[in-house]
Amino acid sequence: MARPITLVTGQWADLPFEEACKLVASMGYDGVELATWGDHLDVHKAANDPAYVAERKAILDKYNLKCWAISGHLAGQCVGDLWDERLDGFAPAALAGKPEEIRAWAIEEMKVTARAAAAMGCKIVTGFMGSPIWKYWYSFPQTTEEMVEGGFDEIVRLWSPIFDVFDSVGVKFALEVHPTEIAFDYWTTKKLFEKFKDRPTLGLNYDPSHLLWNMVDPLVFARDFADKIYHVHIKDVKLNLDGRNGILGSHITFGNTRRGWDFVSPGHGGVDFDGVIRELNQAGYEGPLSVEWEDSGMDRVFGATEACAFVQKLNFSASTTAFDKALATE
Repeated sequence: MARPITLVTGQWADLPFEEACKLVASMGYDGVELATWGDHLDVHKAANDPAYVAERKAILDKYNLKCWAISGHLAGQCVGDLWDERLDGFAPAALAGKPEEIRAWAIEEMKVTARAAAAMGCKIVTGFMGSPIWKYWYSFPQTTEEMVEGGFDEIVRLWSPIFDVFDSVGVKFALEVHPTEIAFDYWTTKKLFEKFKDRPTLGLNYDPSHLLWNMVDPLVFARDFADKIYHVHIKDVKLNLDGRNGILGSHITFGNTRRGWDFVSPGHGGVDFDGVIRELNQAGYEGPLSVEWEDSGMDRVFGATEACAFVQKLNFSASTTAFDKALATE
C-alpha cells in the first residue's frame, strides 16, 4: 500500500496555481490538497464551469499531480466562530465588520465547496468548523454546562444544512481538531461526534501536531477514532518547556525560540511518526499523507522538499504475515 504523498497548498497560496504545481512536482510530491484561496481553486467556478475544472486538471496533469482533497479551512472557520476583526481576513473584503453577513457567506461558501469538490472528483473537504465557545475554554468568568451544551448545539444547527449538501454530492467533511475549533482535544471530539449522532458525513482530518502540544497522545487518539480518520496531515511540533516558556505560547510569534511550542518541519519535532503510520495501517487508512508544511525557522522549499523525502521513507505498509511464521516446524 503506497499512500499518495501530497502537499497542502494553503501555505503556498501566494504563488500562482501553475507555479505552485511546478514547484510541488519538483519537490517530489504525488499531488496536492488544494486551497480554496489565492487562485488555486475558485470553488464557484469549479462547481459551475466544467471548462474551469478541465483547466485545473490539465495543469495538474502537466506536472503529474493528482488531487484527492480540497481545503476549506478559512470559510469553515467563519461558519461557527464568534466574530472579531481577525475573521475579516478570511471573508470577502466587502463584508469586513459584518458578522452576520460573514456567517451567511461562509455557510453558502461551504455548500459550494462541497459541490466544487465533487466536480473535481474529490471525496473529501478538509477544514475547520469554528466555535462559538472557544473563549470559554478557561472557566473564568465562570462557564456553565448549559453554555457549553448550547455552543455544541449551535454548531450542529449551523452545520447540519451544510452537511445535507455534502451528502447530496457524495463528499465528506474532515475536521481538523485544532485550538479555536469546537473540537480541540480528545473529549471535545468525542462530544462533537455524539452531538451529530455519528453522522457519517463528519470525520477527521487527523493532524498529530495539534494533539501533541495539547498533551493528548496522538497514537491513542488515532486508535480510538480510527473509523473517523478520513484524511491525514503530516505536521510536526516541538515542545520547549524550559521553565520559562508556557504551553499557551505567551503571545510570542511563531519561529521565536522563546515559545513553549512551535511547529517544525516533519521529523524535526516530537511527533512519533513511526507510531502514527502503524496506527494508520491498523486502521486500514489508504488515503493521502498530506504534508502541511509550517516552520517559521526554516526555508520553505528546503523544508518541504526534505519533508517529502521524510514521508516517503516512513510510508510503509502493514505486514501481510507474522514475522515469526517461518520459525514454525512442520
